[in-house]
Amino acid sequence: MSDNRALNIAMVTPRYFPSTGGTELHIREVATRLLAAGHRVTVITGDATGTLPRSEVHLGVRIWRVPAWNGRADLHFAPKLPTLVRRGNWDVVHCQGYHTLMPPLAMWAALHARIPYVLTFHGGGHSSTLRNRVRATQAQLLRPLLFRADRLIALANFELELFGDKLRIPRNHFVLIPNGADLPSTAGPVPNGSPRTTIASVGRLERYKGHHRLIAALPAILEDCPDAHVWIAGSGPFEPELLRQAHALGVAHRVTIKSIPSSNRQAMAQELSKTALVVLLSEYETQPIAVLEGLALGRPALVADTSGLSELARRGLARAVPLDCPPRQLAAAVVHQLRDPLLPPADLRLPTWDDCASQLESLYQQIARRSACA
Repeated sequence: MSDNRALNIAMVTPRYFPSTGGTELHIREVATRLLAAGHRVTVITGDATGTLPRSEVHLGVRIWRVPAWNGRADLHFAPKLPTLVRRGNWDVVHCQGYHTLMPPLAMWAALHARIPYVLTFHGGGHSSTLRNRVRATQAQLLRPLLFRADRLIALANFELELFGDKLRIPRNHFVLIPNGADLPSTAGPVPNGSPRTTIASVGRLERYKGHHRLIAALPAILEDCPDAHVWIAGSGPFEPELLRQAHALGVAHRVTIKSIPSSNRQAMAQELSKTALVVLLSEYETQPIAVLEGLALGRPALVADTSGLSELARRGLARAVPLDCPPRQLAAAVVHQLRDPLLPPADLRLPTWDDCASQLESLYQQIARRSACA
């Protein structure tokens, strides 16, 4: 971290602690590091339940929650949000994600209060077909606010084309700051020849994450690898359907659904290090933290050939399969990656959370200095 002046930073996100997910993990990892560097960090988030405290401190980070209305579409309409943004005396407002109604409200409020703002897309998928179909239109409607942002932050190279070229926003308006991929060190490497061959599918239990595709392929996987076992690492509303599917296919005894709290990074490192393969068959991922963490631990990966997952395959860090491949084709790819794994290079250097936080801090400082001179 640099020795520049302490900043007052607001991060706006539809969900945060106690909710878990990739965006929530990203915010926690960078916010706690920025706090340790001497900055003030406040997370402004929504509460659709009406049961959470309006204000609390978690890991030293102040959390402000505003009532949010979701309806049936994960909208996060929070009419009180603009007031918090306008009155916060922030040096910079960082909108985390673009896919709910909170980012446009925050950007609009910051623009009219002449507060610098940036946005990271975190453009993950969604289980709603309608929500996925309107994403492109949604981005186009946001273009005037995105164009006026001090910077737009991409997590992966493909976002530069997806949001830059299609929205006609110059590339120099973007900065690439990847997620961190580091986990705490484990007690030591665990060889692939463990008592049972564990295949991890990590992510929130939503249909778009693709856990059901791996379960559908499991009967065929067991024909070649009778000791195979699937660990679905996550929690969410799709769990009952996954359990029903596993029972219907007669493989329930070979499937474990167990989440690890995102705050327990040591436990995640230990469990991932025991796996023979990390699989992610999601319909959309910007920069898949779970896969990157597996690669950092030396685990091979198999991913769907889509979005940011394709980028990993093009870099030779994972093998990819078509998103819509039938169960037997997927099973063959899993078995191939178990028997003849494409392992990450021994000298692989992946971004760390320290890298991510440091780059964000430098960006904030540049923006704050430019704003002070304006």
